[in-house]
Amino acid sequence: MSTSSPSTIAILGTGSHAPGRVLTNDELSRQVDTSDEWIVTRTGIRERRIAGSDEPTSSLAADAARAALADAALQPADIDLLIVATCTADMPMPSTACLVQSALGIGEHAACVDLNAACTGFVYALEHAWALLATGRYRHALVIGAEKISSLLDWSDRTTCVLFGDGAGAVVLGPARRDNSGIVDVRLGAIPGTADLLAAPAGSPAGSPPRIVMKGREVFKFAVRGMEEVTRELLARNQLAPSDVAFVVPHQANLRIIHSLAQYLGLPAERLVVNLDRFGNTSAASIPIALDEARRSGRLTPGDLLLFVAFGAGLTYGGALVRW
Repeated sequence: MSTSSPSTIAILGTGSHAPGRVLTNDELSRQVDTSDEWIVTRTGIRERRIAGSDEPTSSLAADAARAALADAALQPADIDLLIVATCTADMPMPSTACLVQSALGIGEHAACVDLNAACTGFVYALEHAWALLATGRYRHALVIGAEKISSLLDWSDRTTCVLFGDGAGAVVLGPARRDNSGIVDVRLGAIPGTADLLAAPAGSPAGSPPRIVMKGREVFKFAVRGMEEVTRELLARNQLAPSDVAFVVPHQANLRIIHSLAQYLGLPAERLVVNLDRFGNTSAASIPIALDEARRSGRLTPGDLLLFVAFGAGLTYGGALVRW
C-alpha cells in the first residue's frame, strides 16, 4: 500500500492531558494490602494519575484535543469529524464527543460520536476515522482516547485498583502534508466467549456504580496472543518485517505483556514507547498519550514506521501501522 498519494490520511498533530493528582504505589499500600515491590514486579507501574470530581472524561478529552489542534496548526472550525474512544463517558447520553464539541467550539457541521472498545478504543477509532476521511466527505478528524477509569475501581480490590489511571490523548487526522507519511493499515478483531474476563458489570446492591472485575491470568494469555497475531498479520499483508518498525507504541497495560511482544518481534527495548510506570493503564488513552510523549520528546523522525497495538475488554484487539 502506497503512502505517497496526495489523498493519503496522516496524523497531523498530537496532544495529551493527565490530571495533576499523582497516586504512588506507596500511597496505595496505605489503602489496600499491597506494596510498591508487589506492584512493580507484576506490572511495571510505579504511579498513576487520578482525576478529581471536577475533572470528567470530557474535560480531560477537551484539554488533550486543544493540544493536538495546536500541534496540527488547525482551528476547531477545521474539524468536521470528532470521535471519542472511551468506556467512561460522562453520562449515557449525550455522547462525550458532543460535550467536547461544545467545549472546543466546533461547529454544528461536525459529526460527533463516542466509540467503546475499552482499551482498544483508540485503534478502533483510528480505523473508523480513517475510513470516513477516505470517502472524501470529511477532511479533518479529531480522534481522542479519554478515560476516567478511577470511577470504575473498587479501591479495596488490590488486583485491579493498582492497575489503572486517568488521562486523555488525541490526534488530528487529515490529508498528508508530506510524502512518505500516513496510515498504512489497520486490523481489528474481538475474541468470542471472553466477555467475562474483563468487565464492569452493573453494581450490587442495586443502584451502586459498576466496578471493574478481571480474571488476570486469562486476560494476560489472550492479550499476548491477540497482540502477536494482529502484529504478524499486519506485517505480512504489507510485506514488512519486524525490523522495518521504528517504534512500537503498545497499549500500556502490563510491562510483561509489552516485553513479550518485543521478544516475539525481536525488537530491543529502546524501540518500545513505554510510560505505564508513570501513568498506569489509561485504557483507550494509553496509546495516544504515549505517542504524544514520544513526539514531543523528539524520538520520532519523519518516515518512521510506527506500530500501535492494543487489547481490551471484549476481548477486543487491534493494531495499526502508521508512517510518521
